[in-house]
Amino acid sequence: MVTIKSPEHIESMRIAGKILARTLELIEKAARPGVSTAELDRLAYDFIVKENKAIPSFLNYDGYPATLCTSIDDEIVHGIPSEKRILQEGQLLKIDCGVGWKGYHTDAARTVPIGKVSEEKLRLAQVCKESFFEGIKVLRNGERLGTLGEAIQTYAEARGYGVVRALIGHGIGETVHEEPDVPNYGKAGRGMRVFTGMTLAIEPMINLGSYHIRQSDDGWTISTADGLCSAHYENTVVITDDGVEILTLLQED
Repeated sequence: MVTIKSPEHIESMRIAGKILARTLELIEKAARPGVSTAELDRLAYDFIVKENKAIPSFLNYDGYPATLCTSIDDEIVHGIPSEKRILQEGQLLKIDCGVGWKGYHTDAARTVPIGKVSEEKLRLAQVCKESFFEGIKVLRNGERLGTLGEAIQTYAEARGYGVVRALIGHGIGETVHEEPDVPNYGKAGRGMRVFTGMTLAIEPMINLGSYHIRQSDDGWTISTADGLCSAHYENTVVITDDGVEILTLLQED
């Protein structure tokens, strides 16, 4: 069931979103060659729980064992942090995290270059981020989700990238994943209408190659089928009368 959030619930999500934005900023600064993904996970947990008294939304969600998802290069999402995963120069790291505050959650992701990264990877990450902002330009009270999906898809595909179909955004609030589904592809004027007070996690995932994916043996990590690099960018937003408010960006961003 799709829910319209009250001003009080949106304020809880606003606070959670600011904590999450600071968490991601902290992890981006710490992500460098020689650091393990487990070290990044501990840093995120300590910042969320010990410094902010908030909830790491992903930890134990459907059995997921960590605070962060840390996905490298061809891994699209859900990479599990590990002491054995040491970041290397030239990699593209996707960090995905959720934070809860007073029963309401936010979700966001960033793609982070590790050290000196190829222009090809940097461009992929930049277009992924840009596709998010192209998408939210069309969202407002009464618009349909197909219009959002078409805007993201058109922007990314026009630049030669594959837009992942099997993984999509989602509603968010009392739980990390709520209705509706929010695809990064579609047709303008189709799909569910969105209304003021709805909260969505919008998350383009685009690949250097095709949009096809494969599931890893760990049961969580999802990678590109062709082994080429992927990028991921996500924010939690609330629909307003004339657009959206992004809850997981700091004001100065």
